[in-house]
Amino acid sequence: MGNCLHRVDSYPTDENFSNIAVGDDFSDEWNNSYGGADYDYTGLEAAAPCRSCNLLDESSLPFYSLASVLGILASGAVLFALLRPLFHWQLCPGRPILAQLAVGSILFSIAVPILAPGLSGVHNTHLCHVTHLVWYSSAFAQALLIGCRACLGPKLGVGQVPGLILWLTLGLWVVAVLLGLPITLASDISNGLCMLTFRWGILQFMHTAACFAIFILLPLGLLGAKGLKKVLGRGSCPWVDILCVWFIFWWPHGVLRVLDSLVRSNFLILSSCPAQQALDLLVHLAEALAILHCVATPLLLALFCHQATRTCLPSLPLSARQSFHLDTLGSKS
Repeated sequence: MGNCLHRVDSYPTDENFSNIAVGDDFSDEWNNSYGGADYDYTGLEAAAPCRSCNLLDESSLPFYSLASVLGILASGAVLFALLRPLFHWQLCPGRPILAQLAVGSILFSIAVPILAPGLSGVHNTHLCHVTHLVWYSSAFAQALLIGCRACLGPKLGVGQVPGLILWLTLGLWVVAVLLGLPITLASDISNGLCMLTFRWGILQFMHTAACFAIFILLPLGLLGAKGLKKVLGRGSCPWVDILCVWFIFWWPHGVLRVLDSLVRSNFLILSSCPAQQALDLLVHLAEALAILHCVATPLLLALFCHQATRTCLPSLPLSARQSFHLDTLGSKS
């Protein structure tokens, strides 16, 4: 956290001091008294500050900007295709949930460049709070929506959009916003940058617990339930499909957020500087991978809709397919 590590000399000397002429008697007395002593200054080297290379610094602004632009364009195109059914996408099961996933990806994409380190001096406290709230709340909402869709399973069939599902998804967004409040309160402006301060330990604990539950326990729970149902032969729920690949982009962030919080709270002690530098590097890599999810999410949605419509359309009766084509032509006109 900071610049790269610089070595600190264990025994700095002054050239002017070494050139000072002293008396022979003093030199002989010094050599006789302390000449045989062997001093170890490794303790001073160990006390030198350990500073890591910041992977996501001002030079990473193009990465933030490109990810934001691609995420907004791709997610917007997918959202348009879901709301105005094109390419038979109205056959996708759970289309309202898929549309909300696209909305979450758009919100995250909008927040990405605002938190870019290269945009120093353009932040204010309120914008910093709102941006962190949108950043994590949209990610939490997407994870909860994917988990909700996986658990509902067959109830998301074609033409079945009960009001209960809409209210359920609305409740998930409320929960996501509440989970994003600790990180919102813990953010502040420092040297013109919107950063996390964690001035109160309880906020850090709450945010770490939220990341652990949403990004780690939720996907592991879905996989465990899927494996258990498969072993017991009691149905196919939860649905673990291509959309669950989303968790690959956030699972490392959740794990490293927990480790970083343990280190900051002194529950986990890193005894060596290289270990701390490795942890900082991994935290930055996990954040970069999480940012890329805003580009991957619309691709996953498009791939899922393509697979779902290719499977559903041939299974419909001929009259239903003819009616579907007429409805599609009417909507295009």
